[in-house]
Amino acid sequence: MADSLSSGLGDEKEKEKEDRERSGHAAKAEKNKEKDDVRETLSSKDKNGGNMGKKRNLSDLSLVRFITTELTRGYFLEHNEAKYTERRERVYTCLRIPKELEKLMTFGFFLCLDAFLYVFTLLPLRVILALLRLLTLPCCGLSGSRLLQPAQVCDVLKGFIMVLCYSMMSYVDYSMMYHLIRGQSVIKLYIIYNMLEVADRLFSSFGQDILDALYWTATEPKEKKRAHIGVIPHFLMAVLYVFLHAILIMVQATTLNVAFNSHNKSLLTIMMSNNFVEIKGSVFKKFEKNNLFQMSNSDIKERFTNYILLLIVCLRNMEQFSWNPDHLWVLFPDVVMVIASEVAVDIVKHAFITKFNDISADVYGEYRASLAFDLVSSRQKNAYTDYSDSVSRRMGFIPLPLALLLIRVVMSSVKIQGSLSFMCVLLFYLGMITLKVLNSIVLLGRSCVFVKEANMEEKLFDPPPSAVSSRVNSRAHRTKHVHIVPQPDPTIDKGGIPLSSHTTQPANMAESAAPTLPKSDSDTFLTTPDEEEDEKIINVDTGLEGGGLEPRTPKKDLLEIDRFTICGNRID
Repeated sequence: MADSLSSGLGDEKEKEKEDRERSGHAAKAEKNKEKDDVRETLSSKDKNGGNMGKKRNLSDLSLVRFITTELTRGYFLEHNEAKYTERRERVYTCLRIPKELEKLMTFGFFLCLDAFLYVFTLLPLRVILALLRLLTLPCCGLSGSRLLQPAQVCDVLKGFIMVLCYSMMSYVDYSMMYHLIRGQSVIKLYIIYNMLEVADRLFSSFGQDILDALYWTATEPKEKKRAHIGVIPHFLMAVLYVFLHAILIMVQATTLNVAFNSHNKSLLTIMMSNNFVEIKGSVFKKFEKNNLFQMSNSDIKERFTNYILLLIVCLRNMEQFSWNPDHLWVLFPDVVMVIASEVAVDIVKHAFITKFNDISADVYGEYRASLAFDLVSSRQKNAYTDYSDSVSRRMGFIPLPLALLLIRVVMSSVKIQGSLSFMCVLLFYLGMITLKVLNSIVLLGRSCVFVKEANMEEKLFDPPPSAVSSRVNSRAHRTKHVHIVPQPDPTIDKGGIPLSSHTTQPANMAESAAPTLPKSDSDTFLTTPDEEEDEKIINVDTGLEGGGLEPRTPKKDLLEIDRFTICGNRID
């Protein structure tokens, strides 16, 4: 019985297998037949000049049948559900871009406003306190090893730079510059304005480096070997930079003022259309998240600078018309047109960049958290830099030249005479301090919320690197460069010591501990392209798997992105 059952089951399986093979052969035969028919039809069409083959019925290929098929044929979108779902998500992302982008722009605008108001409000008070400390030192005696703290030295240098540059700016005649620019042709002014925009980005890129070099030269510990040209040459370079940058922004504001006052508004229209050319130069490039973050910071700085330029233009025009409030409504449509074109260009540019590069709209929340991290870290007790300097490094916004120009325009437009005018100036100054304090409190609270939502609190408590750790880190980098040289045996280092996991030599311990040293915010914010190459070299050295080298490119964090793309959108 068992043999008969097994033989019966075997026969059934063989029959099923034969049926499957027959059905498969039949399906293949039908497909081959259809292909042969199509080939025969095409070949007969080519041979006979469009005549149908003999085996095909002419009624099956009639024009009426073709039109009927085109009118009645159908298709099913659910067969490609993933593709159409992705397309729908792209549309939703483009619709979310304006809201998320404007959140980032608003937050960045108030960051720039806080750094800008700092120059007018708290910086003069800090300079006065530092000078009072210098004057009272003979009476109080030296309480420490330094005459002034590093922050006070930087404040005094900023104050001296502002005073010297303002005295130099007083010799520049704004009215003569206005009439000189107004006498030029429209196309020449358009070219001049474009050249000024490029020069402003170049100045912003190099300007903060000059100021940082001055601050570090003035506050560098004296026990180190001197490797600089001196504080005075750096100070003169900083003064020259701030003066030239202020003159450049003045020419830019004057050109915009000429465009506002032209009769046919042709120059203003051409200048605004120039913003849409920016879309062509940005949208069709490949962007990563870090590159988009750099562009967003540049757009924040550009928008805030344009607002200050519009304020300067309004002040000059109101002063020419004796502060008649009716003239302000004449300027209002042009101001709205400039702001609206800037906002529209930013929205369209970012919407299509995120669409072409498959970047989610949630990335702007990450950018906002990164900017908030700058603010919170600069408020710590062991902060390595001033808040305004961190904003300058992040966005390329240097407030000193712009503040100097605004002071120059206000002093030439507003006449202060009598005790009542001085009282108004004092009340205005107190109002600016109030605005600065309120803005700082609100920004700090919102920044703490953004940092907490992004789970970045642990990075705030990393201790700053000491001089010893920095030397060990640099020594480790030098040894890693040495490891690039090919060795006969990859398990033996330069000194002949085996690089096994059980070896406990001091040199290897130092090398293995160097990459895990606590890295402060200063290392991340002042990242240079050389450090990026070093990280790649480290990954090449440590990527020994299976006897071969597997280079692993590090994933750059947003906190490592600084101002290196102020001159343009650098694509790596």
